[in-house]
Amino acid sequence: MNSLKKYNEKRDFSKTNEPIGKKSKTSKKLKFCVQHHIARKDHYDFRLEYNGSMLSWAVPKGPSYNTKDKRLAVHVEDHPLSYRTFEGTIPEGEYGAGTVMLWDEGYYTQLEDFNKTYKKGYLKFTLHGKRLNGSWTLVHFKDDNWLMIKEKDNATGFKDIIEYSTSIKTGRTMDEIRNNVNKSKKNVNKKEVINIKVTNPDKVIYKRPKVTKQDVINYYEKVYKRMEPFIKDRLISTVRCPDGIDGEVFFKKHFEENKYLNKKKVDLHNYYYINDINGLLSEVQMNSIEFHIWGSNASKVNNPNYMVFDLDPDEKLSINKVREGVKDLKSILDQLALVSFLKTSGGKGYHVVVPIKQKISWHEFRKIAKQIAELMESKWPEKYTSNMRKENRKGKIFIDWVRNTKGATSVAPYSLRARKGASVSMPIKWNELDIVKPNSIDINEAIKRLKRNDPWKSFFK
Repeated sequence: MNSLKKYNEKRDFSKTNEPIGKKSKTSKKLKFCVQHHIARKDHYDFRLEYNGSMLSWAVPKGPSYNTKDKRLAVHVEDHPLSYRTFEGTIPEGEYGAGTVMLWDEGYYTQLEDFNKTYKKGYLKFTLHGKRLNGSWTLVHFKDDNWLMIKEKDNATGFKDIIEYSTSIKTGRTMDEIRNNVNKSKKNVNKKEVINIKVTNPDKVIYKRPKVTKQDVINYYEKVYKRMEPFIKDRLISTVRCPDGIDGEVFFKKHFEENKYLNKKKVDLHNYYYINDINGLLSEVQMNSIEFHIWGSNASKVNNPNYMVFDLDPDEKLSINKVREGVKDLKSILDQLALVSFLKTSGGKGYHVVVPIKQKISWHEFRKIAKQIAELMESKWPEKYTSNMRKENRKGKIFIDWVRNTKGATSVAPYSLRARKGASVSMPIKWNELDIVKPNSIDINEAIKRLKRNDPWKSFFK
């Protein structure tokens, strides 16, 4: 078993984007994946890494968590290991023509040695995925037909497979993968014009106020000029909401293939950044609502220049106590001759941000941030803590300095928050502190504020 000859013979790789079948080295942790595949028939493809490729079955109804279900699984040709991350459309006329979505991925452990049991007609294994967890058995009964059966175990928290309608990789629905993102750029009078085909533009992202996906696209297009100095050439992570903020929400921080995104390898991980509005809007098209940024530029990843303090209060503290904390922090920064800027968090606190002009290492950067938080704690021990543990926060404000660590992120200026009310993390003037609440500026108010003078105009000067 495990020959990729049949796989390659069935495909014309000049027409399909599927990976060419080549054997790979077996991983230390054996991989598995599940792909939702709408072809001639709607089904799920279940794949297990074995001997450098992937054993594959077409499961019409998909895996079931019910131990009484015996799901038909039709054994098909082995697939290359590189297929486990494939997502896209297979052209009409090609084998398997249709849409493929990565529904789940992870690793698995063999409960019994496959080398011995495969010839006997069964495989027992435990899945460790993002959506599937627990033990299953595949049992051969006739020709290419097998049964996929859930074993009784202690795995909990299962949902029915139909409750998941989005990709585990990109957050897209099947329709969005099918339609894809169609973008183009044109220069007219030296001004950039964006043409983007938005899939599911009427999808409701926020219920109150009602905000659609198109509204979010429009917002980021309007705000980009102000947002650009803080998000361009800076490693980012995003919060994706494929079914709106009330649906499944997940944090994305690693690079995926997209011609508008730029890859940056840092400490063996592939992160990414954007360099223009096309990159930003391509993320929104992929259902990214909230943007988080590193404290350094991608071009100088080891020299941070954006120091942020998040004042995170005990839930019982009043807004006035939080404002008092912001003022105390500013007084410390002023004494240290550090110019600081203020923005709402879009949540329950405020962010105080300090641009760092001189070249500095992450070690020194983090050390300075921690010392500032500890200085506040020693000066006003009854009011502040530099310790992130919840039990240390009772009746106090946590001065979150930990974000000033390599690889950590903070929500970007002008970013929407994936929270009820469509709030924005909005730069404000220092004299607005006593009149603007941390979550009071929503998407509509933020757009109105763009007509005012930029309160952070001098940030990078």
